[in-house]
Amino acid sequence: MIDRPRAALAALTLACTLALPAFAREAGAQTRPAAQPAVLPAARARPPVRRPPAARPVPAPTPAARPVAAAPRPAARPAADTARRSATPGSLAANGEKWEQITPEVVNAGARAFPIGRGHSGASVLRVQLLLDRAYFSTGMIDGRWGKNTTNAVQWLQTREGLPATGAVDSATYARLEELAGAPAELVRRHALTAEDVRGPFAPIPANIYEHARLRCSCYESLGEKLTELFHLRRDLLQKLNPGVKLDSLAAGDSLNVLDVRDMSAPPAGKVAMLLISGPDNYLQAVDSTGRILYHFAATLGSTFDPSPEGDFRVVSVHENPWWRYQPKILASVPDWKPEALIPPGPNNSVGRVWMALSAPHYGIHGTKSPETIGYAQSAGCVRLTNWDVMFLSKRLAPGVPVQFRGTRTPAAATPARPAAPTPTAPAPAARADSTARDTAAPPRDTTRARPALTPRDTTRARPVTTPRDTTRTRPAPAPRDTTRTRPAPASRDTARRDTARRETTPAPRPAAPAATAPTPTRTP
Repeated sequence: MIDRPRAALAALTLACTLALPAFAREAGAQTRPAAQPAVLPAARARPPVRRPPAARPVPAPTPAARPVAAAPRPAARPAADTARRSATPGSLAANGEKWEQITPEVVNAGARAFPIGRGHSGASVLRVQLLLDRAYFSTGMIDGRWGKNTTNAVQWLQTREGLPATGAVDSATYARLEELAGAPAELVRRHALTAEDVRGPFAPIPANIYEHARLRCSCYESLGEKLTELFHLRRDLLQKLNPGVKLDSLAAGDSLNVLDVRDMSAPPAGKVAMLLISGPDNYLQAVDSTGRILYHFAATLGSTFDPSPEGDFRVVSVHENPWWRYQPKILASVPDWKPEALIPPGPNNSVGRVWMALSAPHYGIHGTKSPETIGYAQSAGCVRLTNWDVMFLSKRLAPGVPVQFRGTRTPAAATPARPAAPTPTAPAPAARADSTARDTAAPPRDTTRARPALTPRDTTRARPVTTPRDTTRTRPAPAPRDTTRTRPAPASRDTARRDTARRETTPAPRPAAPAATAPTPTRTP
């Protein structure tokens, strides 16, 4: 009786023990999902706000709002000749023209695609550049490709004519440009070469400056080079207008397609009262007494190392076909010990066809042997123009004209001031067109600088050379020793036999000098 209850109690205890783990597992499975959100964010260390896709869904547009967002406003739609911009900042959208499509027929056809501006090339750009040249707003060498020289010329013409100064050509600007340029019947015309057109001599220019100095002139190197300067265009464009023609082999009477550029003998557009020169924008302008622009030319000015002068000066003298004095002592890129040289005049002289000396010593306005670099290179401080532009300008001003430089050393004064009726100055006496020329009057004080600036060196004009100090002799050298006369030999010490008679005789007279003879010629006849 006693063993049965004990056995039942033991069995019940064993059953409870076996059932308890299963109950605990079921209870854990029910409570684990509730504790999971509190643990996982801390383990990932990422706050819930950093989940934009899940936290901020973009709602779909309502049917009422969709037409408003898609429909363009008529006022925002550009007109046919306003500035359509391309993906490149500052450039206009492509107008379908290419430089390779240039032909005389396409240029003369006059098909226009406005606007015309930055990023474009082809027949329309060529027409604009040619009309600007005829309107006395020179872009340098005409090449059919839009560049900063063309932008500057267009912008200043628009400013003078009261048009929006956008720097791009729209229909209104083009119409005004045609009126100013005369609108010739054919922009590209057929020209019969004259004897003067093909006259030489033509000779290669040596790279060595001392070999260059031995030439009789700094002439054109080829007929093709001369033709490009006569008609103000690059050689590749002249060749494009005359396919298959050998430009260097032409003769008088041959016909050639050329640009109808400005008349170099045209009467002046007005009296030049002042020359304005901008350093940042690389241009020279001639204005009248009211400040109106008469002529605009692309120019090359000094660098930051050799800057152009700043302030007010004047033209001292004008010289055609000048000689150029090469002086290494004032050239930063040439050793000082090299000798000087005098370069003969000609279009391939470093100062070109004309030198206009300024009252700032060693500075001038002159031509160049590399017209394709005008506006895109840097000088040693002088103002470079193309040979045809500087010749055109030199015929339309007189010595004494004021010259104003702005923005060459102080960027704040980049835009030249345009004073009305500048005070005329008396013409200065003519000066030599070489580096020894100096103006007797001191240049006006430059008040834009806190202290006086040293005059930068001009590599195109050499300054007077001072005698260099001779450091090879620190003290006077002793007189050279005369080795032609030997000292007398000591007397013989033989006392046994002495010739007493010899000591009493007088010295023999010196032999007479030989009779003079005729000098020997340096070379036989």
